[in-house]
Amino acid sequence: MARKGYHHGNLKEALIEATINLIEEKGPTGFTMAETAKLAGVSAAAPYRHFKGSDEIIAEIARRGFGIFADLMEYAQRKSQPSALAAFEAVGRAYLAFSRKYPGYYIAMFESGVQINSNPELASVANRGMNVLISSAEQLCRVLPPEKRPPASMVSHHIWAMSHGVVELFARGEPGTRSPYSAEELLESGIGVYLRGLGVLPEDS
Repeated sequence: MARKGYHHGNLKEALIEATINLIEEKGPTGFTMAETAKLAGVSAAAPYRHFKGSDEIIAEIARRGFGIFADLMEYAQRKSQPSALAAFEAVGRAYLAFSRKYPGYYIAMFESGVQINSNPELASVANRGMNVLISSAEQLCRVLPPEKRPPASMVSHHIWAMSHGVVELFARGEPGTRSPYSAEELLESGIGVYLRGLGVLPEDS
C-alpha cells in the first residue's frame, strides 16, 4: 500500500515536493535525505532511485525554479513592450513576486550554493532570465551615442544585483519590516536613480 505523501509511479515528484517543504522550513542545508524520505512517505533508501544526494535534489529544484522565474520575466517583458524602462520595472516586480510566491525555489536557486555552471541544463535555463534584462538594457542604452553606451551585460547585472539585494533585505522575512518603504518602491526608485546616473533617462522622468 502506498504511504502518505507518495503516489505510486510518482516517487520523484513526491521527493521534490518534500524537499521544497524542508528547504522552506529548515534552509538548504538543514535537513537530510532521510528526512526527505520520511516526509515523502517512503523508505530511507527510496530517494536514491532518482538522486545521489540532497545536493542533486536541490539542483533539480533550482533548475525548475529558474524555468518558472524565466517564464515570469519573459512575460513581464512582453507585457510592458515597447517601453524598455517599463520592462525593467516589470521584471523587477516579477523578481519580487517570485521570491514571495516560491520561497523554496528561490532559496534553492540563490541561497543553496548550487553550482549553476557545473550543470549545462541548469546554466541554460538560468541564463534565460538574465537575457531578459540584457535585451531591456540594450534597448534603453540606444538613446546614448555608441561610444558612451555602457555594456548591456554590465547594466543588466547591476539591475539584477539591485533586485536581489532588495529581495534579500526587504522582501523576505523579518528584515522587510525595517524599511518605511515597500520593496517595490525601493526597487523602482533605485532603478530610476541608477538609469538617470547612466544618462539613459532624463532627470525629470
